[in-house]
Amino acid sequence: MSQPASKPTLTAVPVPPPTAWAGIVWPGLGHVLTGRPLDGFGLMALSGVIFWALIRLGDLAPQLLSPTNPMFRIHPWVSLLSMLGGAVFFWRIAFKHARPGMIDIEAEKSSQWRIIWSQFVKNRVGVFGMYMVVLMIGFALLTPALAPFDPLQIDVGDQRLPPSTDYLMGTDMFGRDMFSRVLYGARISLIIGFIAVSISATIGSSLGAIAGFFGGAIDKSIMWFTDLLLSLPRLVLLLAVIGIYRGAGAQSIFLIVVVLGLTGWMGVARIVRSQVLSLKEQDFVAAARALGMSNARIIFRHLLPNSLAPVIVYASLAIGSTILAEAGLSFLGIGVPPPTPTWGTIVNDGRDYLRDAWWITFFPGLMIAITVMSFNLLGDGLRDALDPKLRGRD
Repeated sequence: MSQPASKPTLTAVPVPPPTAWAGIVWPGLGHVLTGRPLDGFGLMALSGVIFWALIRLGDLAPQLLSPTNPMFRIHPWVSLLSMLGGAVFFWRIAFKHARPGMIDIEAEKSSQWRIIWSQFVKNRVGVFGMYMVVLMIGFALLTPALAPFDPLQIDVGDQRLPPSTDYLMGTDMFGRDMFSRVLYGARISLIIGFIAVSISATIGSSLGAIAGFFGGAIDKSIMWFTDLLLSLPRLVLLLAVIGIYRGAGAQSIFLIVVVLGLTGWMGVARIVRSQVLSLKEQDFVAAARALGMSNARIIFRHLLPNSLAPVIVYASLAIGSTILAEAGLSFLGIGVPPPTPTWGTIVNDGRDYLRDAWWITFFPGLMIAITVMSFNLLGDGLRDALDPKLRGRD
């Protein structure tokens, strides 16, 4: 007879103090009042952006109803859905923090991702980086609701106005609002970073797994090609390819994303190859072969998922360096062509006005520095959490 399924081992969570319910008014406030300031202030900042967007929801209505400008045809709907989804998510966290419940002890101990998360939250610097990254993504998603002006509109104010209550980051040499341009620049820069790293991680993981699994001539050929690309200066390669095939508008953005993705996969290929060389000697691979599984199934169903930990760390660190690479290309004048705003393009626009209009360069440069630092802190936290040797340490 089959044994009955064991019941989950449940234990009660300690009842939170009454101050925890303050999070219902402002998500995160309950965490601050109950002794979790980092989580509290992080949630307050994120939900504060949602509050801000909700206040400006009326300004978003004309963009939602008017399809005349293709730039605003899809973006406002993304902003609206992100606003509603973020509000539900953050208030759910606040309610869950204030309401006592039950947890399954065995599930908490057995789930690999729960173990990783519990290890990650011990690293307060990594958690701070996570909140900053989510905040940047929130600004990018809610840009149509937050930006007070069209980023391409000229003469919204006088030329080179300093930061003020009317223009939070001042205006540039054409009278365009800097705050709106920096917000819209975040969308382009982050999109380029995420997509380019996704391309490089996919290519590198696949080639590294194939090289490590098959070995022999296949391994030597792939690693020879990888070493060849690593020996070439990436900036020179980017300059050559973009200089030859550079387009305009969306074509230029697509080209930069593809080129950055195709020139950044070598590091992750070497990492995954070293992981697969070790994993393919494990018993679960031998069992898969005994069951008659194909090589492709073993690689992509068994080996690659077990090699994801270093790939996740690589991706979190590479996004920051990719944003820097795009900013460098735009600063050199071969990135995304104007007037499309990216952080690097805006920095390039203001380099001739550093003495009398420092804010044109300062604010996008500050955003680049904060974003890259945040991704690096997040990557360091993930690296420590995903390393089994460090688990159990304080």
